[in-house]
Amino acid sequence: MRPPYAAQQPARRPRHPGLPAHGAAPGSALGLPADGAADGSAPGSTRRPALLVIAHGSRDPRHAATVHALTRRVRALRPGLRVETAFLDFDTPSVSQALASLYLSGVREVVALPLLLTRAFHAKADVPAALSESTARLPELRVRIADVLGPSPLLTAALDRRLREAGLTPADRATTGVVLASAGSTDPEAIAVIAEIAREWRHTGWCAVRPAFASAALPRTEDAVRALRAEGVRRVAVAPYVIAPGRLPDRIAAGAAAAGADVVAGVLGAAPELARLLLHRYEAALAAPTPHPARAAVPA
Repeated sequence: MRPPYAAQQPARRPRHPGLPAHGAAPGSALGLPADGAADGSAPGSTRRPALLVIAHGSRDPRHAATVHALTRRVRALRPGLRVETAFLDFDTPSVSQALASLYLSGVREVVALPLLLTRAFHAKADVPAALSESTARLPELRVRIADVLGPSPLLTAALDRRLREAGLTPADRATTGVVLASAGSTDPEAIAVIAEIAREWRHTGWCAVRPAFASAALPRTEDAVRALRAEGVRRVAVAPYVIAPGRLPDRIAAGAAAAGADVVAGVLGAAPELARLLLHRYEAALAAPTPHPARAAVPA
C-alpha cells in the first residue's frame, strides 16, 4: 500500500500528460497493462527500488550539469541501481515526469532523495507536494522519502576536500579561519543547523569557523570574512556549503572576493563524499520500518 500522501497540489508545474487521471486503471494512460510492466518486471519483483534524486533546479545550466555529474558518480558506485534525476523548478524532468517515466519502465518502488543540505521549505513543502501530485495518480507506486543530506561528517569531509583543492594544506588549519557560506533560508531550523555545523567543524583544527549566508539571513559572506580579519585571523578561506553552481554560489564568491578572502573553495559538486552520502541516505530510507510520509503542509 502506498504511503498516505497529502492531497495538496503544487501550483508551480502542470500535471505531466503521461500520468493517468484520477479513477483510471493504474498504468492505463501509460500504455501498460494494469498488473504488468514495460520491462517484464512485476510489482512484487525483488529488484531494488529505484533512486530518484530531486534537485532544486536553476536557470544556470551549470546547476543541472553538476547534478547529473553527481548522479553519474552514484551509478558508478552502485552498478545495477537505477538512479534518475528530477528537478523542482527550471530544469527537466520534473518530479511528475520522472516518476511517470519510472512507472512506464516497470518500476513500482522508488526512494525519493531531496538533494538538499537542510530541512527548510523545499524539503518540508515542495518535495512532498510534488510527490503527492504524482502518487495520487499512480496508486501502485510506492515512494519512500529519504532524509536531506545534512548534517553529515561526509559533508564536512567534502568541504575539507574542496579547501585542499583550493590550495590549503593540513599545516594551514591552525592559522586559517573559515567562512562556512550557505545559500541561506528563512527557516530557523535550517539556520541553526548551519551554525551547529560551523561549531563542530571548528573542533577539527581550524582556528575559527563562522557561518554566513548568501540570502535571507545574516551575516553575508563578506561580513564574515571581515569579522575574522578584525579578530586577527591571518588567513581566511571561504567554503561554499552549496551543491551546485548558480546565482547564490556566485554571490558567495563575489562577497569573498570583495572582502579579500585568501582562499575560495569550489562548490561541493560531484565530490566522492557526496555520492557516498546519497547512497547512505538511500539505504537508510530502505531500512526504515515504514515509508516516510510526505509532509505537504506548508509550515506556518
